[in-house]
Amino acid sequence: MRKPKMLNIFKKNLKSEYKERLKRAFPKELHLDLKEVLKILPFQNNKVKLCDGVVHQVDNLIHDNELDLKLGHETLTIPYRLYFDEPSPELEAALTDKQKDILHCIYLRHHNGYLREKRLDLLSENSENWTIPFVIQLIGEYVYELLPIIDKKINESTLDFYAEFRDENPKYWQQTESRMISYWNEYYRYKFPKLKEYLGFEIVDRIKKRTHNKT
Repeated sequence: MRKPKMLNIFKKNLKSEYKERLKRAFPKELHLDLKEVLKILPFQNNKVKLCDGVVHQVDNLIHDNELDLKLGHETLTIPYRLYFDEPSPELEAALTDKQKDILHCIYLRHHNGYLREKRLDLLSENSENWTIPFVIQLIGEYVYELLPIIDKKINESTLDFYAEFRDENPKYWQQTESRMISYWNEYYRYKFPKLKEYLGFEIVDRIKKRTHNKT
């Protein structure tokens, strides 16, 4: 008779762990807004349809792999992949605009590429610098459809943020550029024979050429 109780305790502890890990992905100044977002995330469903089209039982809804990245004076720890469902539209609609952007950023780490594309498109055009670690990771991924959306978001009003992030995280920036080239070579070289014609390269080159004033 004790097993259901122990299972509930385990699920509660796992849910708390998920929340703590997501808190580490955002600057402390956002934690009050993040708290409201975390309230609506559906952590209870562990059955996930993966890229093979088969529904799997997933023990951990946040992948163990993480990225430690600098943003200003803080180090953020970004999950590599997430597997939980989206919240209900009704609960999501009640969030503020900033809270919705936080939610969109969280789902930019989702395992489903279509969902990442959807959330990237919903992210505010005038988004702040804390969105950069989530957006820039997508440049080095295989889903080409993300690049035209990223292209619009990395513009004159946001380029300085990206240049500063680049300088704060030189090793990660180099890895992102290398992944971008690798995916071009593997999947898109037949369509874009020259690397310079590939949109991922154009975006990376734009950020590389940008200088910013260090204060």
